[in-house]
Amino acid sequence: MGSKVKVWTKQHADILSDLEKSGRYIVKKEYIHQKMGEHAQLYFEVYNWYRKAAEKIVLAPGDVEYPIWVSLNENEKIGNSGGNVLLEIEVDEDILITMDMDKWGRIVNYMYIPKSEADQEEHDRMLENYNTNDCSAYMSPFFPVIKKKIQKSWDRLFDDSYTLTPVRVGTIWELRKEWITNIYM
Repeated sequence: MGSKVKVWTKQHADILSDLEKSGRYIVKKEYIHQKMGEHAQLYFEVYNWYRKAAEKIVLAPGDVEYPIWVSLNENEKIGNSGGNVLLEIEVDEDILITMDMDKWGRIVNYMYIPKSEADQEEHDRMLENYNTNDCSAYMSPFFPVIKKKIQKSWDRLFDDSYTLTPVRVGTIWELRKEWITNIYM
């Protein structure tokens, strides 16, 4: 096991009963449906892509479908809100998958992840020539080559040779009760 690292996650308060009953919490598909409502299907496409990509870094337990998102820095943690709890947890560094927050944001918004500033400029010119943008090209059946280019660019999510922001976020596949060091209601 690697060294320990402290991270934070905001979750629905119901997580506490799951942790009490089983000692473990994992994200289930129905939780995403409940949280995202009619937009859930949009998330499943990128979450399914993420699972395949992230499993090349840290293998998920067999019963886990989706990741648990964590803040890596106390100053950047998501603030708590009604009906939720903010958990401070300590995990082995080798089970934590980290990434550039803006790169993940681009994936969630069906956008291209550039390999450099010049690459982004070239991509933007191409979109301008087609009179479209990333999201429209991705969602449309009329731009299959652009959609493939966007999807392929997502492989850069875990590549730190070019970053869009210094802010990083992370995921873990499961949360164990014994990892919790503090609960903020």
